[in-house]
Amino acid sequence: MVKVSQAYDCDVLVVGAGPAGSASAAHLATSGHRVLLLDQHHFPRDKICGDFVGPVGLLELSRLGISEQAIESQTNIINYASAFLENRELVSATIPEITGFPTHGRVIPRLLLDNWIFQKAADAGVEIREGYRVTAIHKDKYGVTVTAKANKQTFYFRTRLLIGADGSNSMIARAVRGYSPPDKDRIVAVRAYFEDVDGPQDRADLYFTKTSFPGYCWLFPTGEGRANVGVGVAAKMIPASKLGLKSLLLNLVKTDKVLHQRLANAQLSSKINGWPLTTYDHHLPVTSDRVMLVGDAAGLINPLNGEGIQYALLSGRWAAEAAGKLLVDDNLSQAALNIYVKQLEQELRYDMAVSSLIVQVIRNRTFNPVWLRALEIIGAAARQSPEYTSITGGVLAGLLPANDLLSYRIIGGTLKQAALSLGVDTVAHSVSRPMMALHSGFDIARGGVSMGVETLQHYRESIEWGQDVVKGGSELVVNVYQDLATRYGSTR
Repeated sequence: MVKVSQAYDCDVLVVGAGPAGSASAAHLATSGHRVLLLDQHHFPRDKICGDFVGPVGLLELSRLGISEQAIESQTNIINYASAFLENRELVSATIPEITGFPTHGRVIPRLLLDNWIFQKAADAGVEIREGYRVTAIHKDKYGVTVTAKANKQTFYFRTRLLIGADGSNSMIARAVRGYSPPDKDRIVAVRAYFEDVDGPQDRADLYFTKTSFPGYCWLFPTGEGRANVGVGVAAKMIPASKLGLKSLLLNLVKTDKVLHQRLANAQLSSKINGWPLTTYDHHLPVTSDRVMLVGDAAGLINPLNGEGIQYALLSGRWAAEAAGKLLVDDNLSQAALNIYVKQLEQELRYDMAVSSLIVQVIRNRTFNPVWLRALEIIGAAARQSPEYTSITGGVLAGLLPANDLLSYRIIGGTLKQAALSLGVDTVAHSVSRPMMALHSGFDIARGGVSMGVETLQHYRESIEWGQDVVKGGSELVVNVYQDLATRYGSTR
């Protein structure tokens, strides 16, 4: 059999020069492969984001040669975080100590972060084309032809492997899958920058309220009295919120007492901009023949905390490591690229299944009184146990997998605190204020009726919600079983 000679512009063409794309390009070029990187924008460019980079992300930046010393003068350190519920502090905690990881995070504006990684790709020898918008891809047995437009001209590039890193609205992902992700797998968020912000500069704040739940507002100081302030919520809620996200953010700034204290003397210094995020769903393919998806394009957003930067950097490296081996033998079929899929599932699937189930449950706002009461109980348990605080804080910081929330320490601690809290409340009301206890009983009954009525008013959406919860629960059970089987098998 005679192999047809092919003229390639590169070994790997990466579409999208954000953290995932630039990281994968840099790693591949460092390994000696010819890499072409396309982006529709010109760098440096901004990206709407919360800007927080946790310890895992900082470690990945160091792997790319971006040292802590090189960035500390231009970024703000975060040593601890506080969570608030309806103007009350739930818990404050430092970032937990995990061997091998920094004990802090940093708020790094994307204008800086993305450009640093982009420059590392350039330094590694990646060929870069800015201002090129990809409009089509065509695959055949021997490679991929990418069509792009720039300066009103059309260009064609030929590559052995295509990596899609073009964000949550990825054109490459739609080409691979043939459809867009469902709304239940989406988060929407807005953010703005404020100046003259009061309060600790090394503390990140999370604010939970009945108007923003299921979601939260954040305040991440960027240093010198400035802060990134935003709010993110599940895209598909029951019932839908009556407030637009911009209005919701401005309303929280005025009405949340703790947030208002930090922003009482502050001035809005930017536009309030929004963006959609696609969260992880392992059912959605992230590879096809000669094509890989990384970062947001692959849906690698944690639905629980909205974290995406660390997964962008991790997936960029994992994709480069997998592709580097397969390029040598020119075996880039979907079956061969499954080594990348397996790594994603091994590293993330169980964790994301837990996060996804939690979000699927709480996106039904009809039961907000229940969910917010659960947050109070979790906060109380965290205040009582440093280990409980370390685990829950580690999950939110992206240091620990969300499945650690299923450990007996967390579940047992939560149930213990729930029994203690509810029991104390009941006894206190019954003994000291019998009439208040009676009123509380009426309030509970009235609340139950109200939730029931609202469920009937949104009957169809509630049925779909229930089906999604059952599906997510089944997925979690499968992951728990596989995890136990792996652990049991490894110890035999």
